[in-house]
Amino acid sequence: MLYIAAQTTDSTGSAITEPAVRQLNAFQRWWGTINWENVTGLLISKGLMIIFLIILFSALLRLCDFLVERSYQSYQKRQKFSESRMNTLNTLIRNVIHYTLGFFFIYSLLSTLGVPVGSLLAGAGIAGLAIGLGAQGFMNDIITGFFIIMEQQIDVGDYIILSNLAIEGTVTSVGIRTLELRSANGTVHFIPNRNITTISNNSRSNMQVIVDVRIDPNEGLDKIKSAIKRANDKISKTYQAEIQTEPTIFGLVDLGNSNYAIRTTFYVLNGQQFKIKEDLLAAAIIELNADELTIPSTPILPAAK
Repeated sequence: MLYIAAQTTDSTGSAITEPAVRQLNAFQRWWGTINWENVTGLLISKGLMIIFLIILFSALLRLCDFLVERSYQSYQKRQKFSESRMNTLNTLIRNVIHYTLGFFFIYSLLSTLGVPVGSLLAGAGIAGLAIGLGAQGFMNDIITGFFIIMEQQIDVGDYIILSNLAIEGTVTSVGIRTLELRSANGTVHFIPNRNITTISNNSRSNMQVIVDVRIDPNEGLDKIKSAIKRANDKISKTYQAEIQTEPTIFGLVDLGNSNYAIRTTFYVLNGQQFKIKEDLLAAAIIELNADELTIPSTPILPAAK
């Protein structure tokens, strides 16, 4: 009885260990077929190639950064560009170089490791086409922003008018994708570059100031012009550096609805036109009041169409 039980136990143990032994023997046979000399040589050659690629592309990256920085400093000295534009161009060129070198590094690395790069690029091309169709607006922003910066159309601090969008204000940021404007009431507009079609820049040359002071012609034009001339002279002395041409009395103009004004015109540095216009109008009113001249308050009706 005991002999039968022992025999049964031995047969059960053999049934369990035999598959494990066969697997172990198969693994040993496979391990023995490996040519370790070839494997070691392959690992060394691939490792050396990867190290060479890392050193090569690191040196290329440093060289390109050095050349870009040197060109940036040299160009900045020779050209009168704003710092924001130069920084934007510098960053853009660096990013293009870094992405290009990064692409070729990954391509070379995968080729060294034996990865079928051609098949991956074919699949990536299909995916890139789908992504490109979805990112068409983004690419339009980038291209338009690049030409806005390269052609020096606007600078930070310029007062511009975007006619197609009915938006105007002071430029606070010129980006490769968006333009940031601050309106006179403090509203900040973030405008994708692809939406910009026409830019009217009011800050590239001297700006004309036109000041119309309403008067009553019956009180004597000579006396009125004398009072306004005193205001013009005061403003000329106050803003001697900003005013580029002397304020000139153009003459009497008809504002409609039997309203008349004496018009003064002159040119000032861009960005100064609003403040100087306001101060000249205030000075003219003070001088008219000092001579006890009337400033009409009759409503000016819009011209009939």
